[in-house]
Amino acid sequence: MSHLLISAAHKSSGKTTVSIGLCAALRARGHQVQPFKKGPDYIDPLWLTQAAGRPCYNLDFYTMSQAEILRNFVCRSQGATISLIEANKGLYDGLDLDGSNSNAALAHLLNAPVVLVLSTSGMTRGIAPLILGYQAFDIQLNIAGVILNQVGGARHESKLRAIIEHYTDVAVLGALHKDPRLAIDERHLGLMPSNENAQAAEKIAGIAKLVEQQLDLNALLALATNTHLPAAPPCATVDLPAPSVRLGVLQDAAFGFYYPGDLQALREAGAELVFINALQDRHLPPLDALFIGGGFPETQAQALADNQSLRAEILQAIEQNLPVYAECGGLMYLGQQLHWGEHSYPMVGALPLDTRLHDKPQGRGYVHLRETGDGLWSLPVINGHAMEFYAHEFHYSRVENLQMHEALRFAYQVVRGQGIDGQHDGLIYRNTLASYVHLRDLDANHWTQRFVAFIKSNKKS
Repeated sequence: MSHLLISAAHKSSGKTTVSIGLCAALRARGHQVQPFKKGPDYIDPLWLTQAAGRPCYNLDFYTMSQAEILRNFVCRSQGATISLIEANKGLYDGLDLDGSNSNAALAHLLNAPVVLVLSTSGMTRGIAPLILGYQAFDIQLNIAGVILNQVGGARHESKLRAIIEHYTDVAVLGALHKDPRLAIDERHLGLMPSNENAQAAEKIAGIAKLVEQQLDLNALLALATNTHLPAAPPCATVDLPAPSVRLGVLQDAAFGFYYPGDLQALREAGAELVFINALQDRHLPPLDALFIGGGFPETQAQALADNQSLRAEILQAIEQNLPVYAECGGLMYLGQQLHWGEHSYPMVGALPLDTRLHDKPQGRGYVHLRETGDGLWSLPVINGHAMEFYAHEFHYSRVENLQMHEALRFAYQVVRGQGIDGQHDGLIYRNTLASYVHLRDLDANHWTQRFVAFIKSNKKS
């Protein structure tokens, strides 16, 4: 299997731009490129998905076992001629002191050659000890080449190449010069999502052109080809059943954070997915349930507020016990008011709370949750112990003015993380579950199966 991992010495080195450009440039050459993203992330995978023309899947040590990562990588790569993994943060960064969940650990697990993207702005001779240090830190790791980014010009590039050739044995796979066409607008959660960027296809094409011109794609392909994977279990073939429930999914510029694997798992559990644009669609179609993922409702707050008919119908559906699952941005949408700066916007009004955007993250990173037993589709209790699971959160908003009453309860106790109030997450009202946590359907938590089973049960009743 041809595959490689694109990493960096530290975050904001340009590895996402390089990964996007490589996916698009290789695709333009006729390759079937399968993208992956290390860690929990929605925004980079949206760009990688559009660039490659194949869904980008996440590989994450915190929520997945090593065997599950390997199985997912092998099975999702079927039919591809090359798989490209974009790392997160720096090559050796991770939660554990021993680096067991770092990008380097992922490269070892998948026997993936590592390509380091190095931001060279203001750097010349210092590039050599940087590369040598990264090689010496883990001599078993295959750092197969480097891509120089933010290069100041031809003279700067020639100096860097000469220094690297003199002091190291690492191949230089190309040099991207400073160019505004390589920049993607950013905001508080990272890059602007491609589902909000009307010029995303044009931006990707521009990056791909520069990558094609300035990187040695043939050398990259050669590095990726000379690899093999450890033994992995065979990939199971799953035939989609005839849909038994209709599940509405809000998907637009406000709500776009969905894991492709979870959407597929919902289909495999028997859900027909009906996509709804909360900014444009004025009415709900016939549905058995609703799924509202994360995103940036604050950037589309006026349009969401202006769509009064859809907000009213969602409120009515919730009051009539339609099963609804909402994550992060979905939680914000179901509240009373969304406050951002000096402006306030009316939302659906189903939950007795407001949300307010802040300048700094109010919850960020991995979470560890314990089921309270009050959830709508809780994990089973085993030997008298409530089940626990792992997930992630990343939000700049905070819940305000939560008015708890007898009709409200929480599905989760927060062991690690912030959640809604630092102690709880997963607010339940009628058949609605809304939380800041982002779930992934994985071996340790097949939430989609339980959600669809709950929808079926509610439909029968």
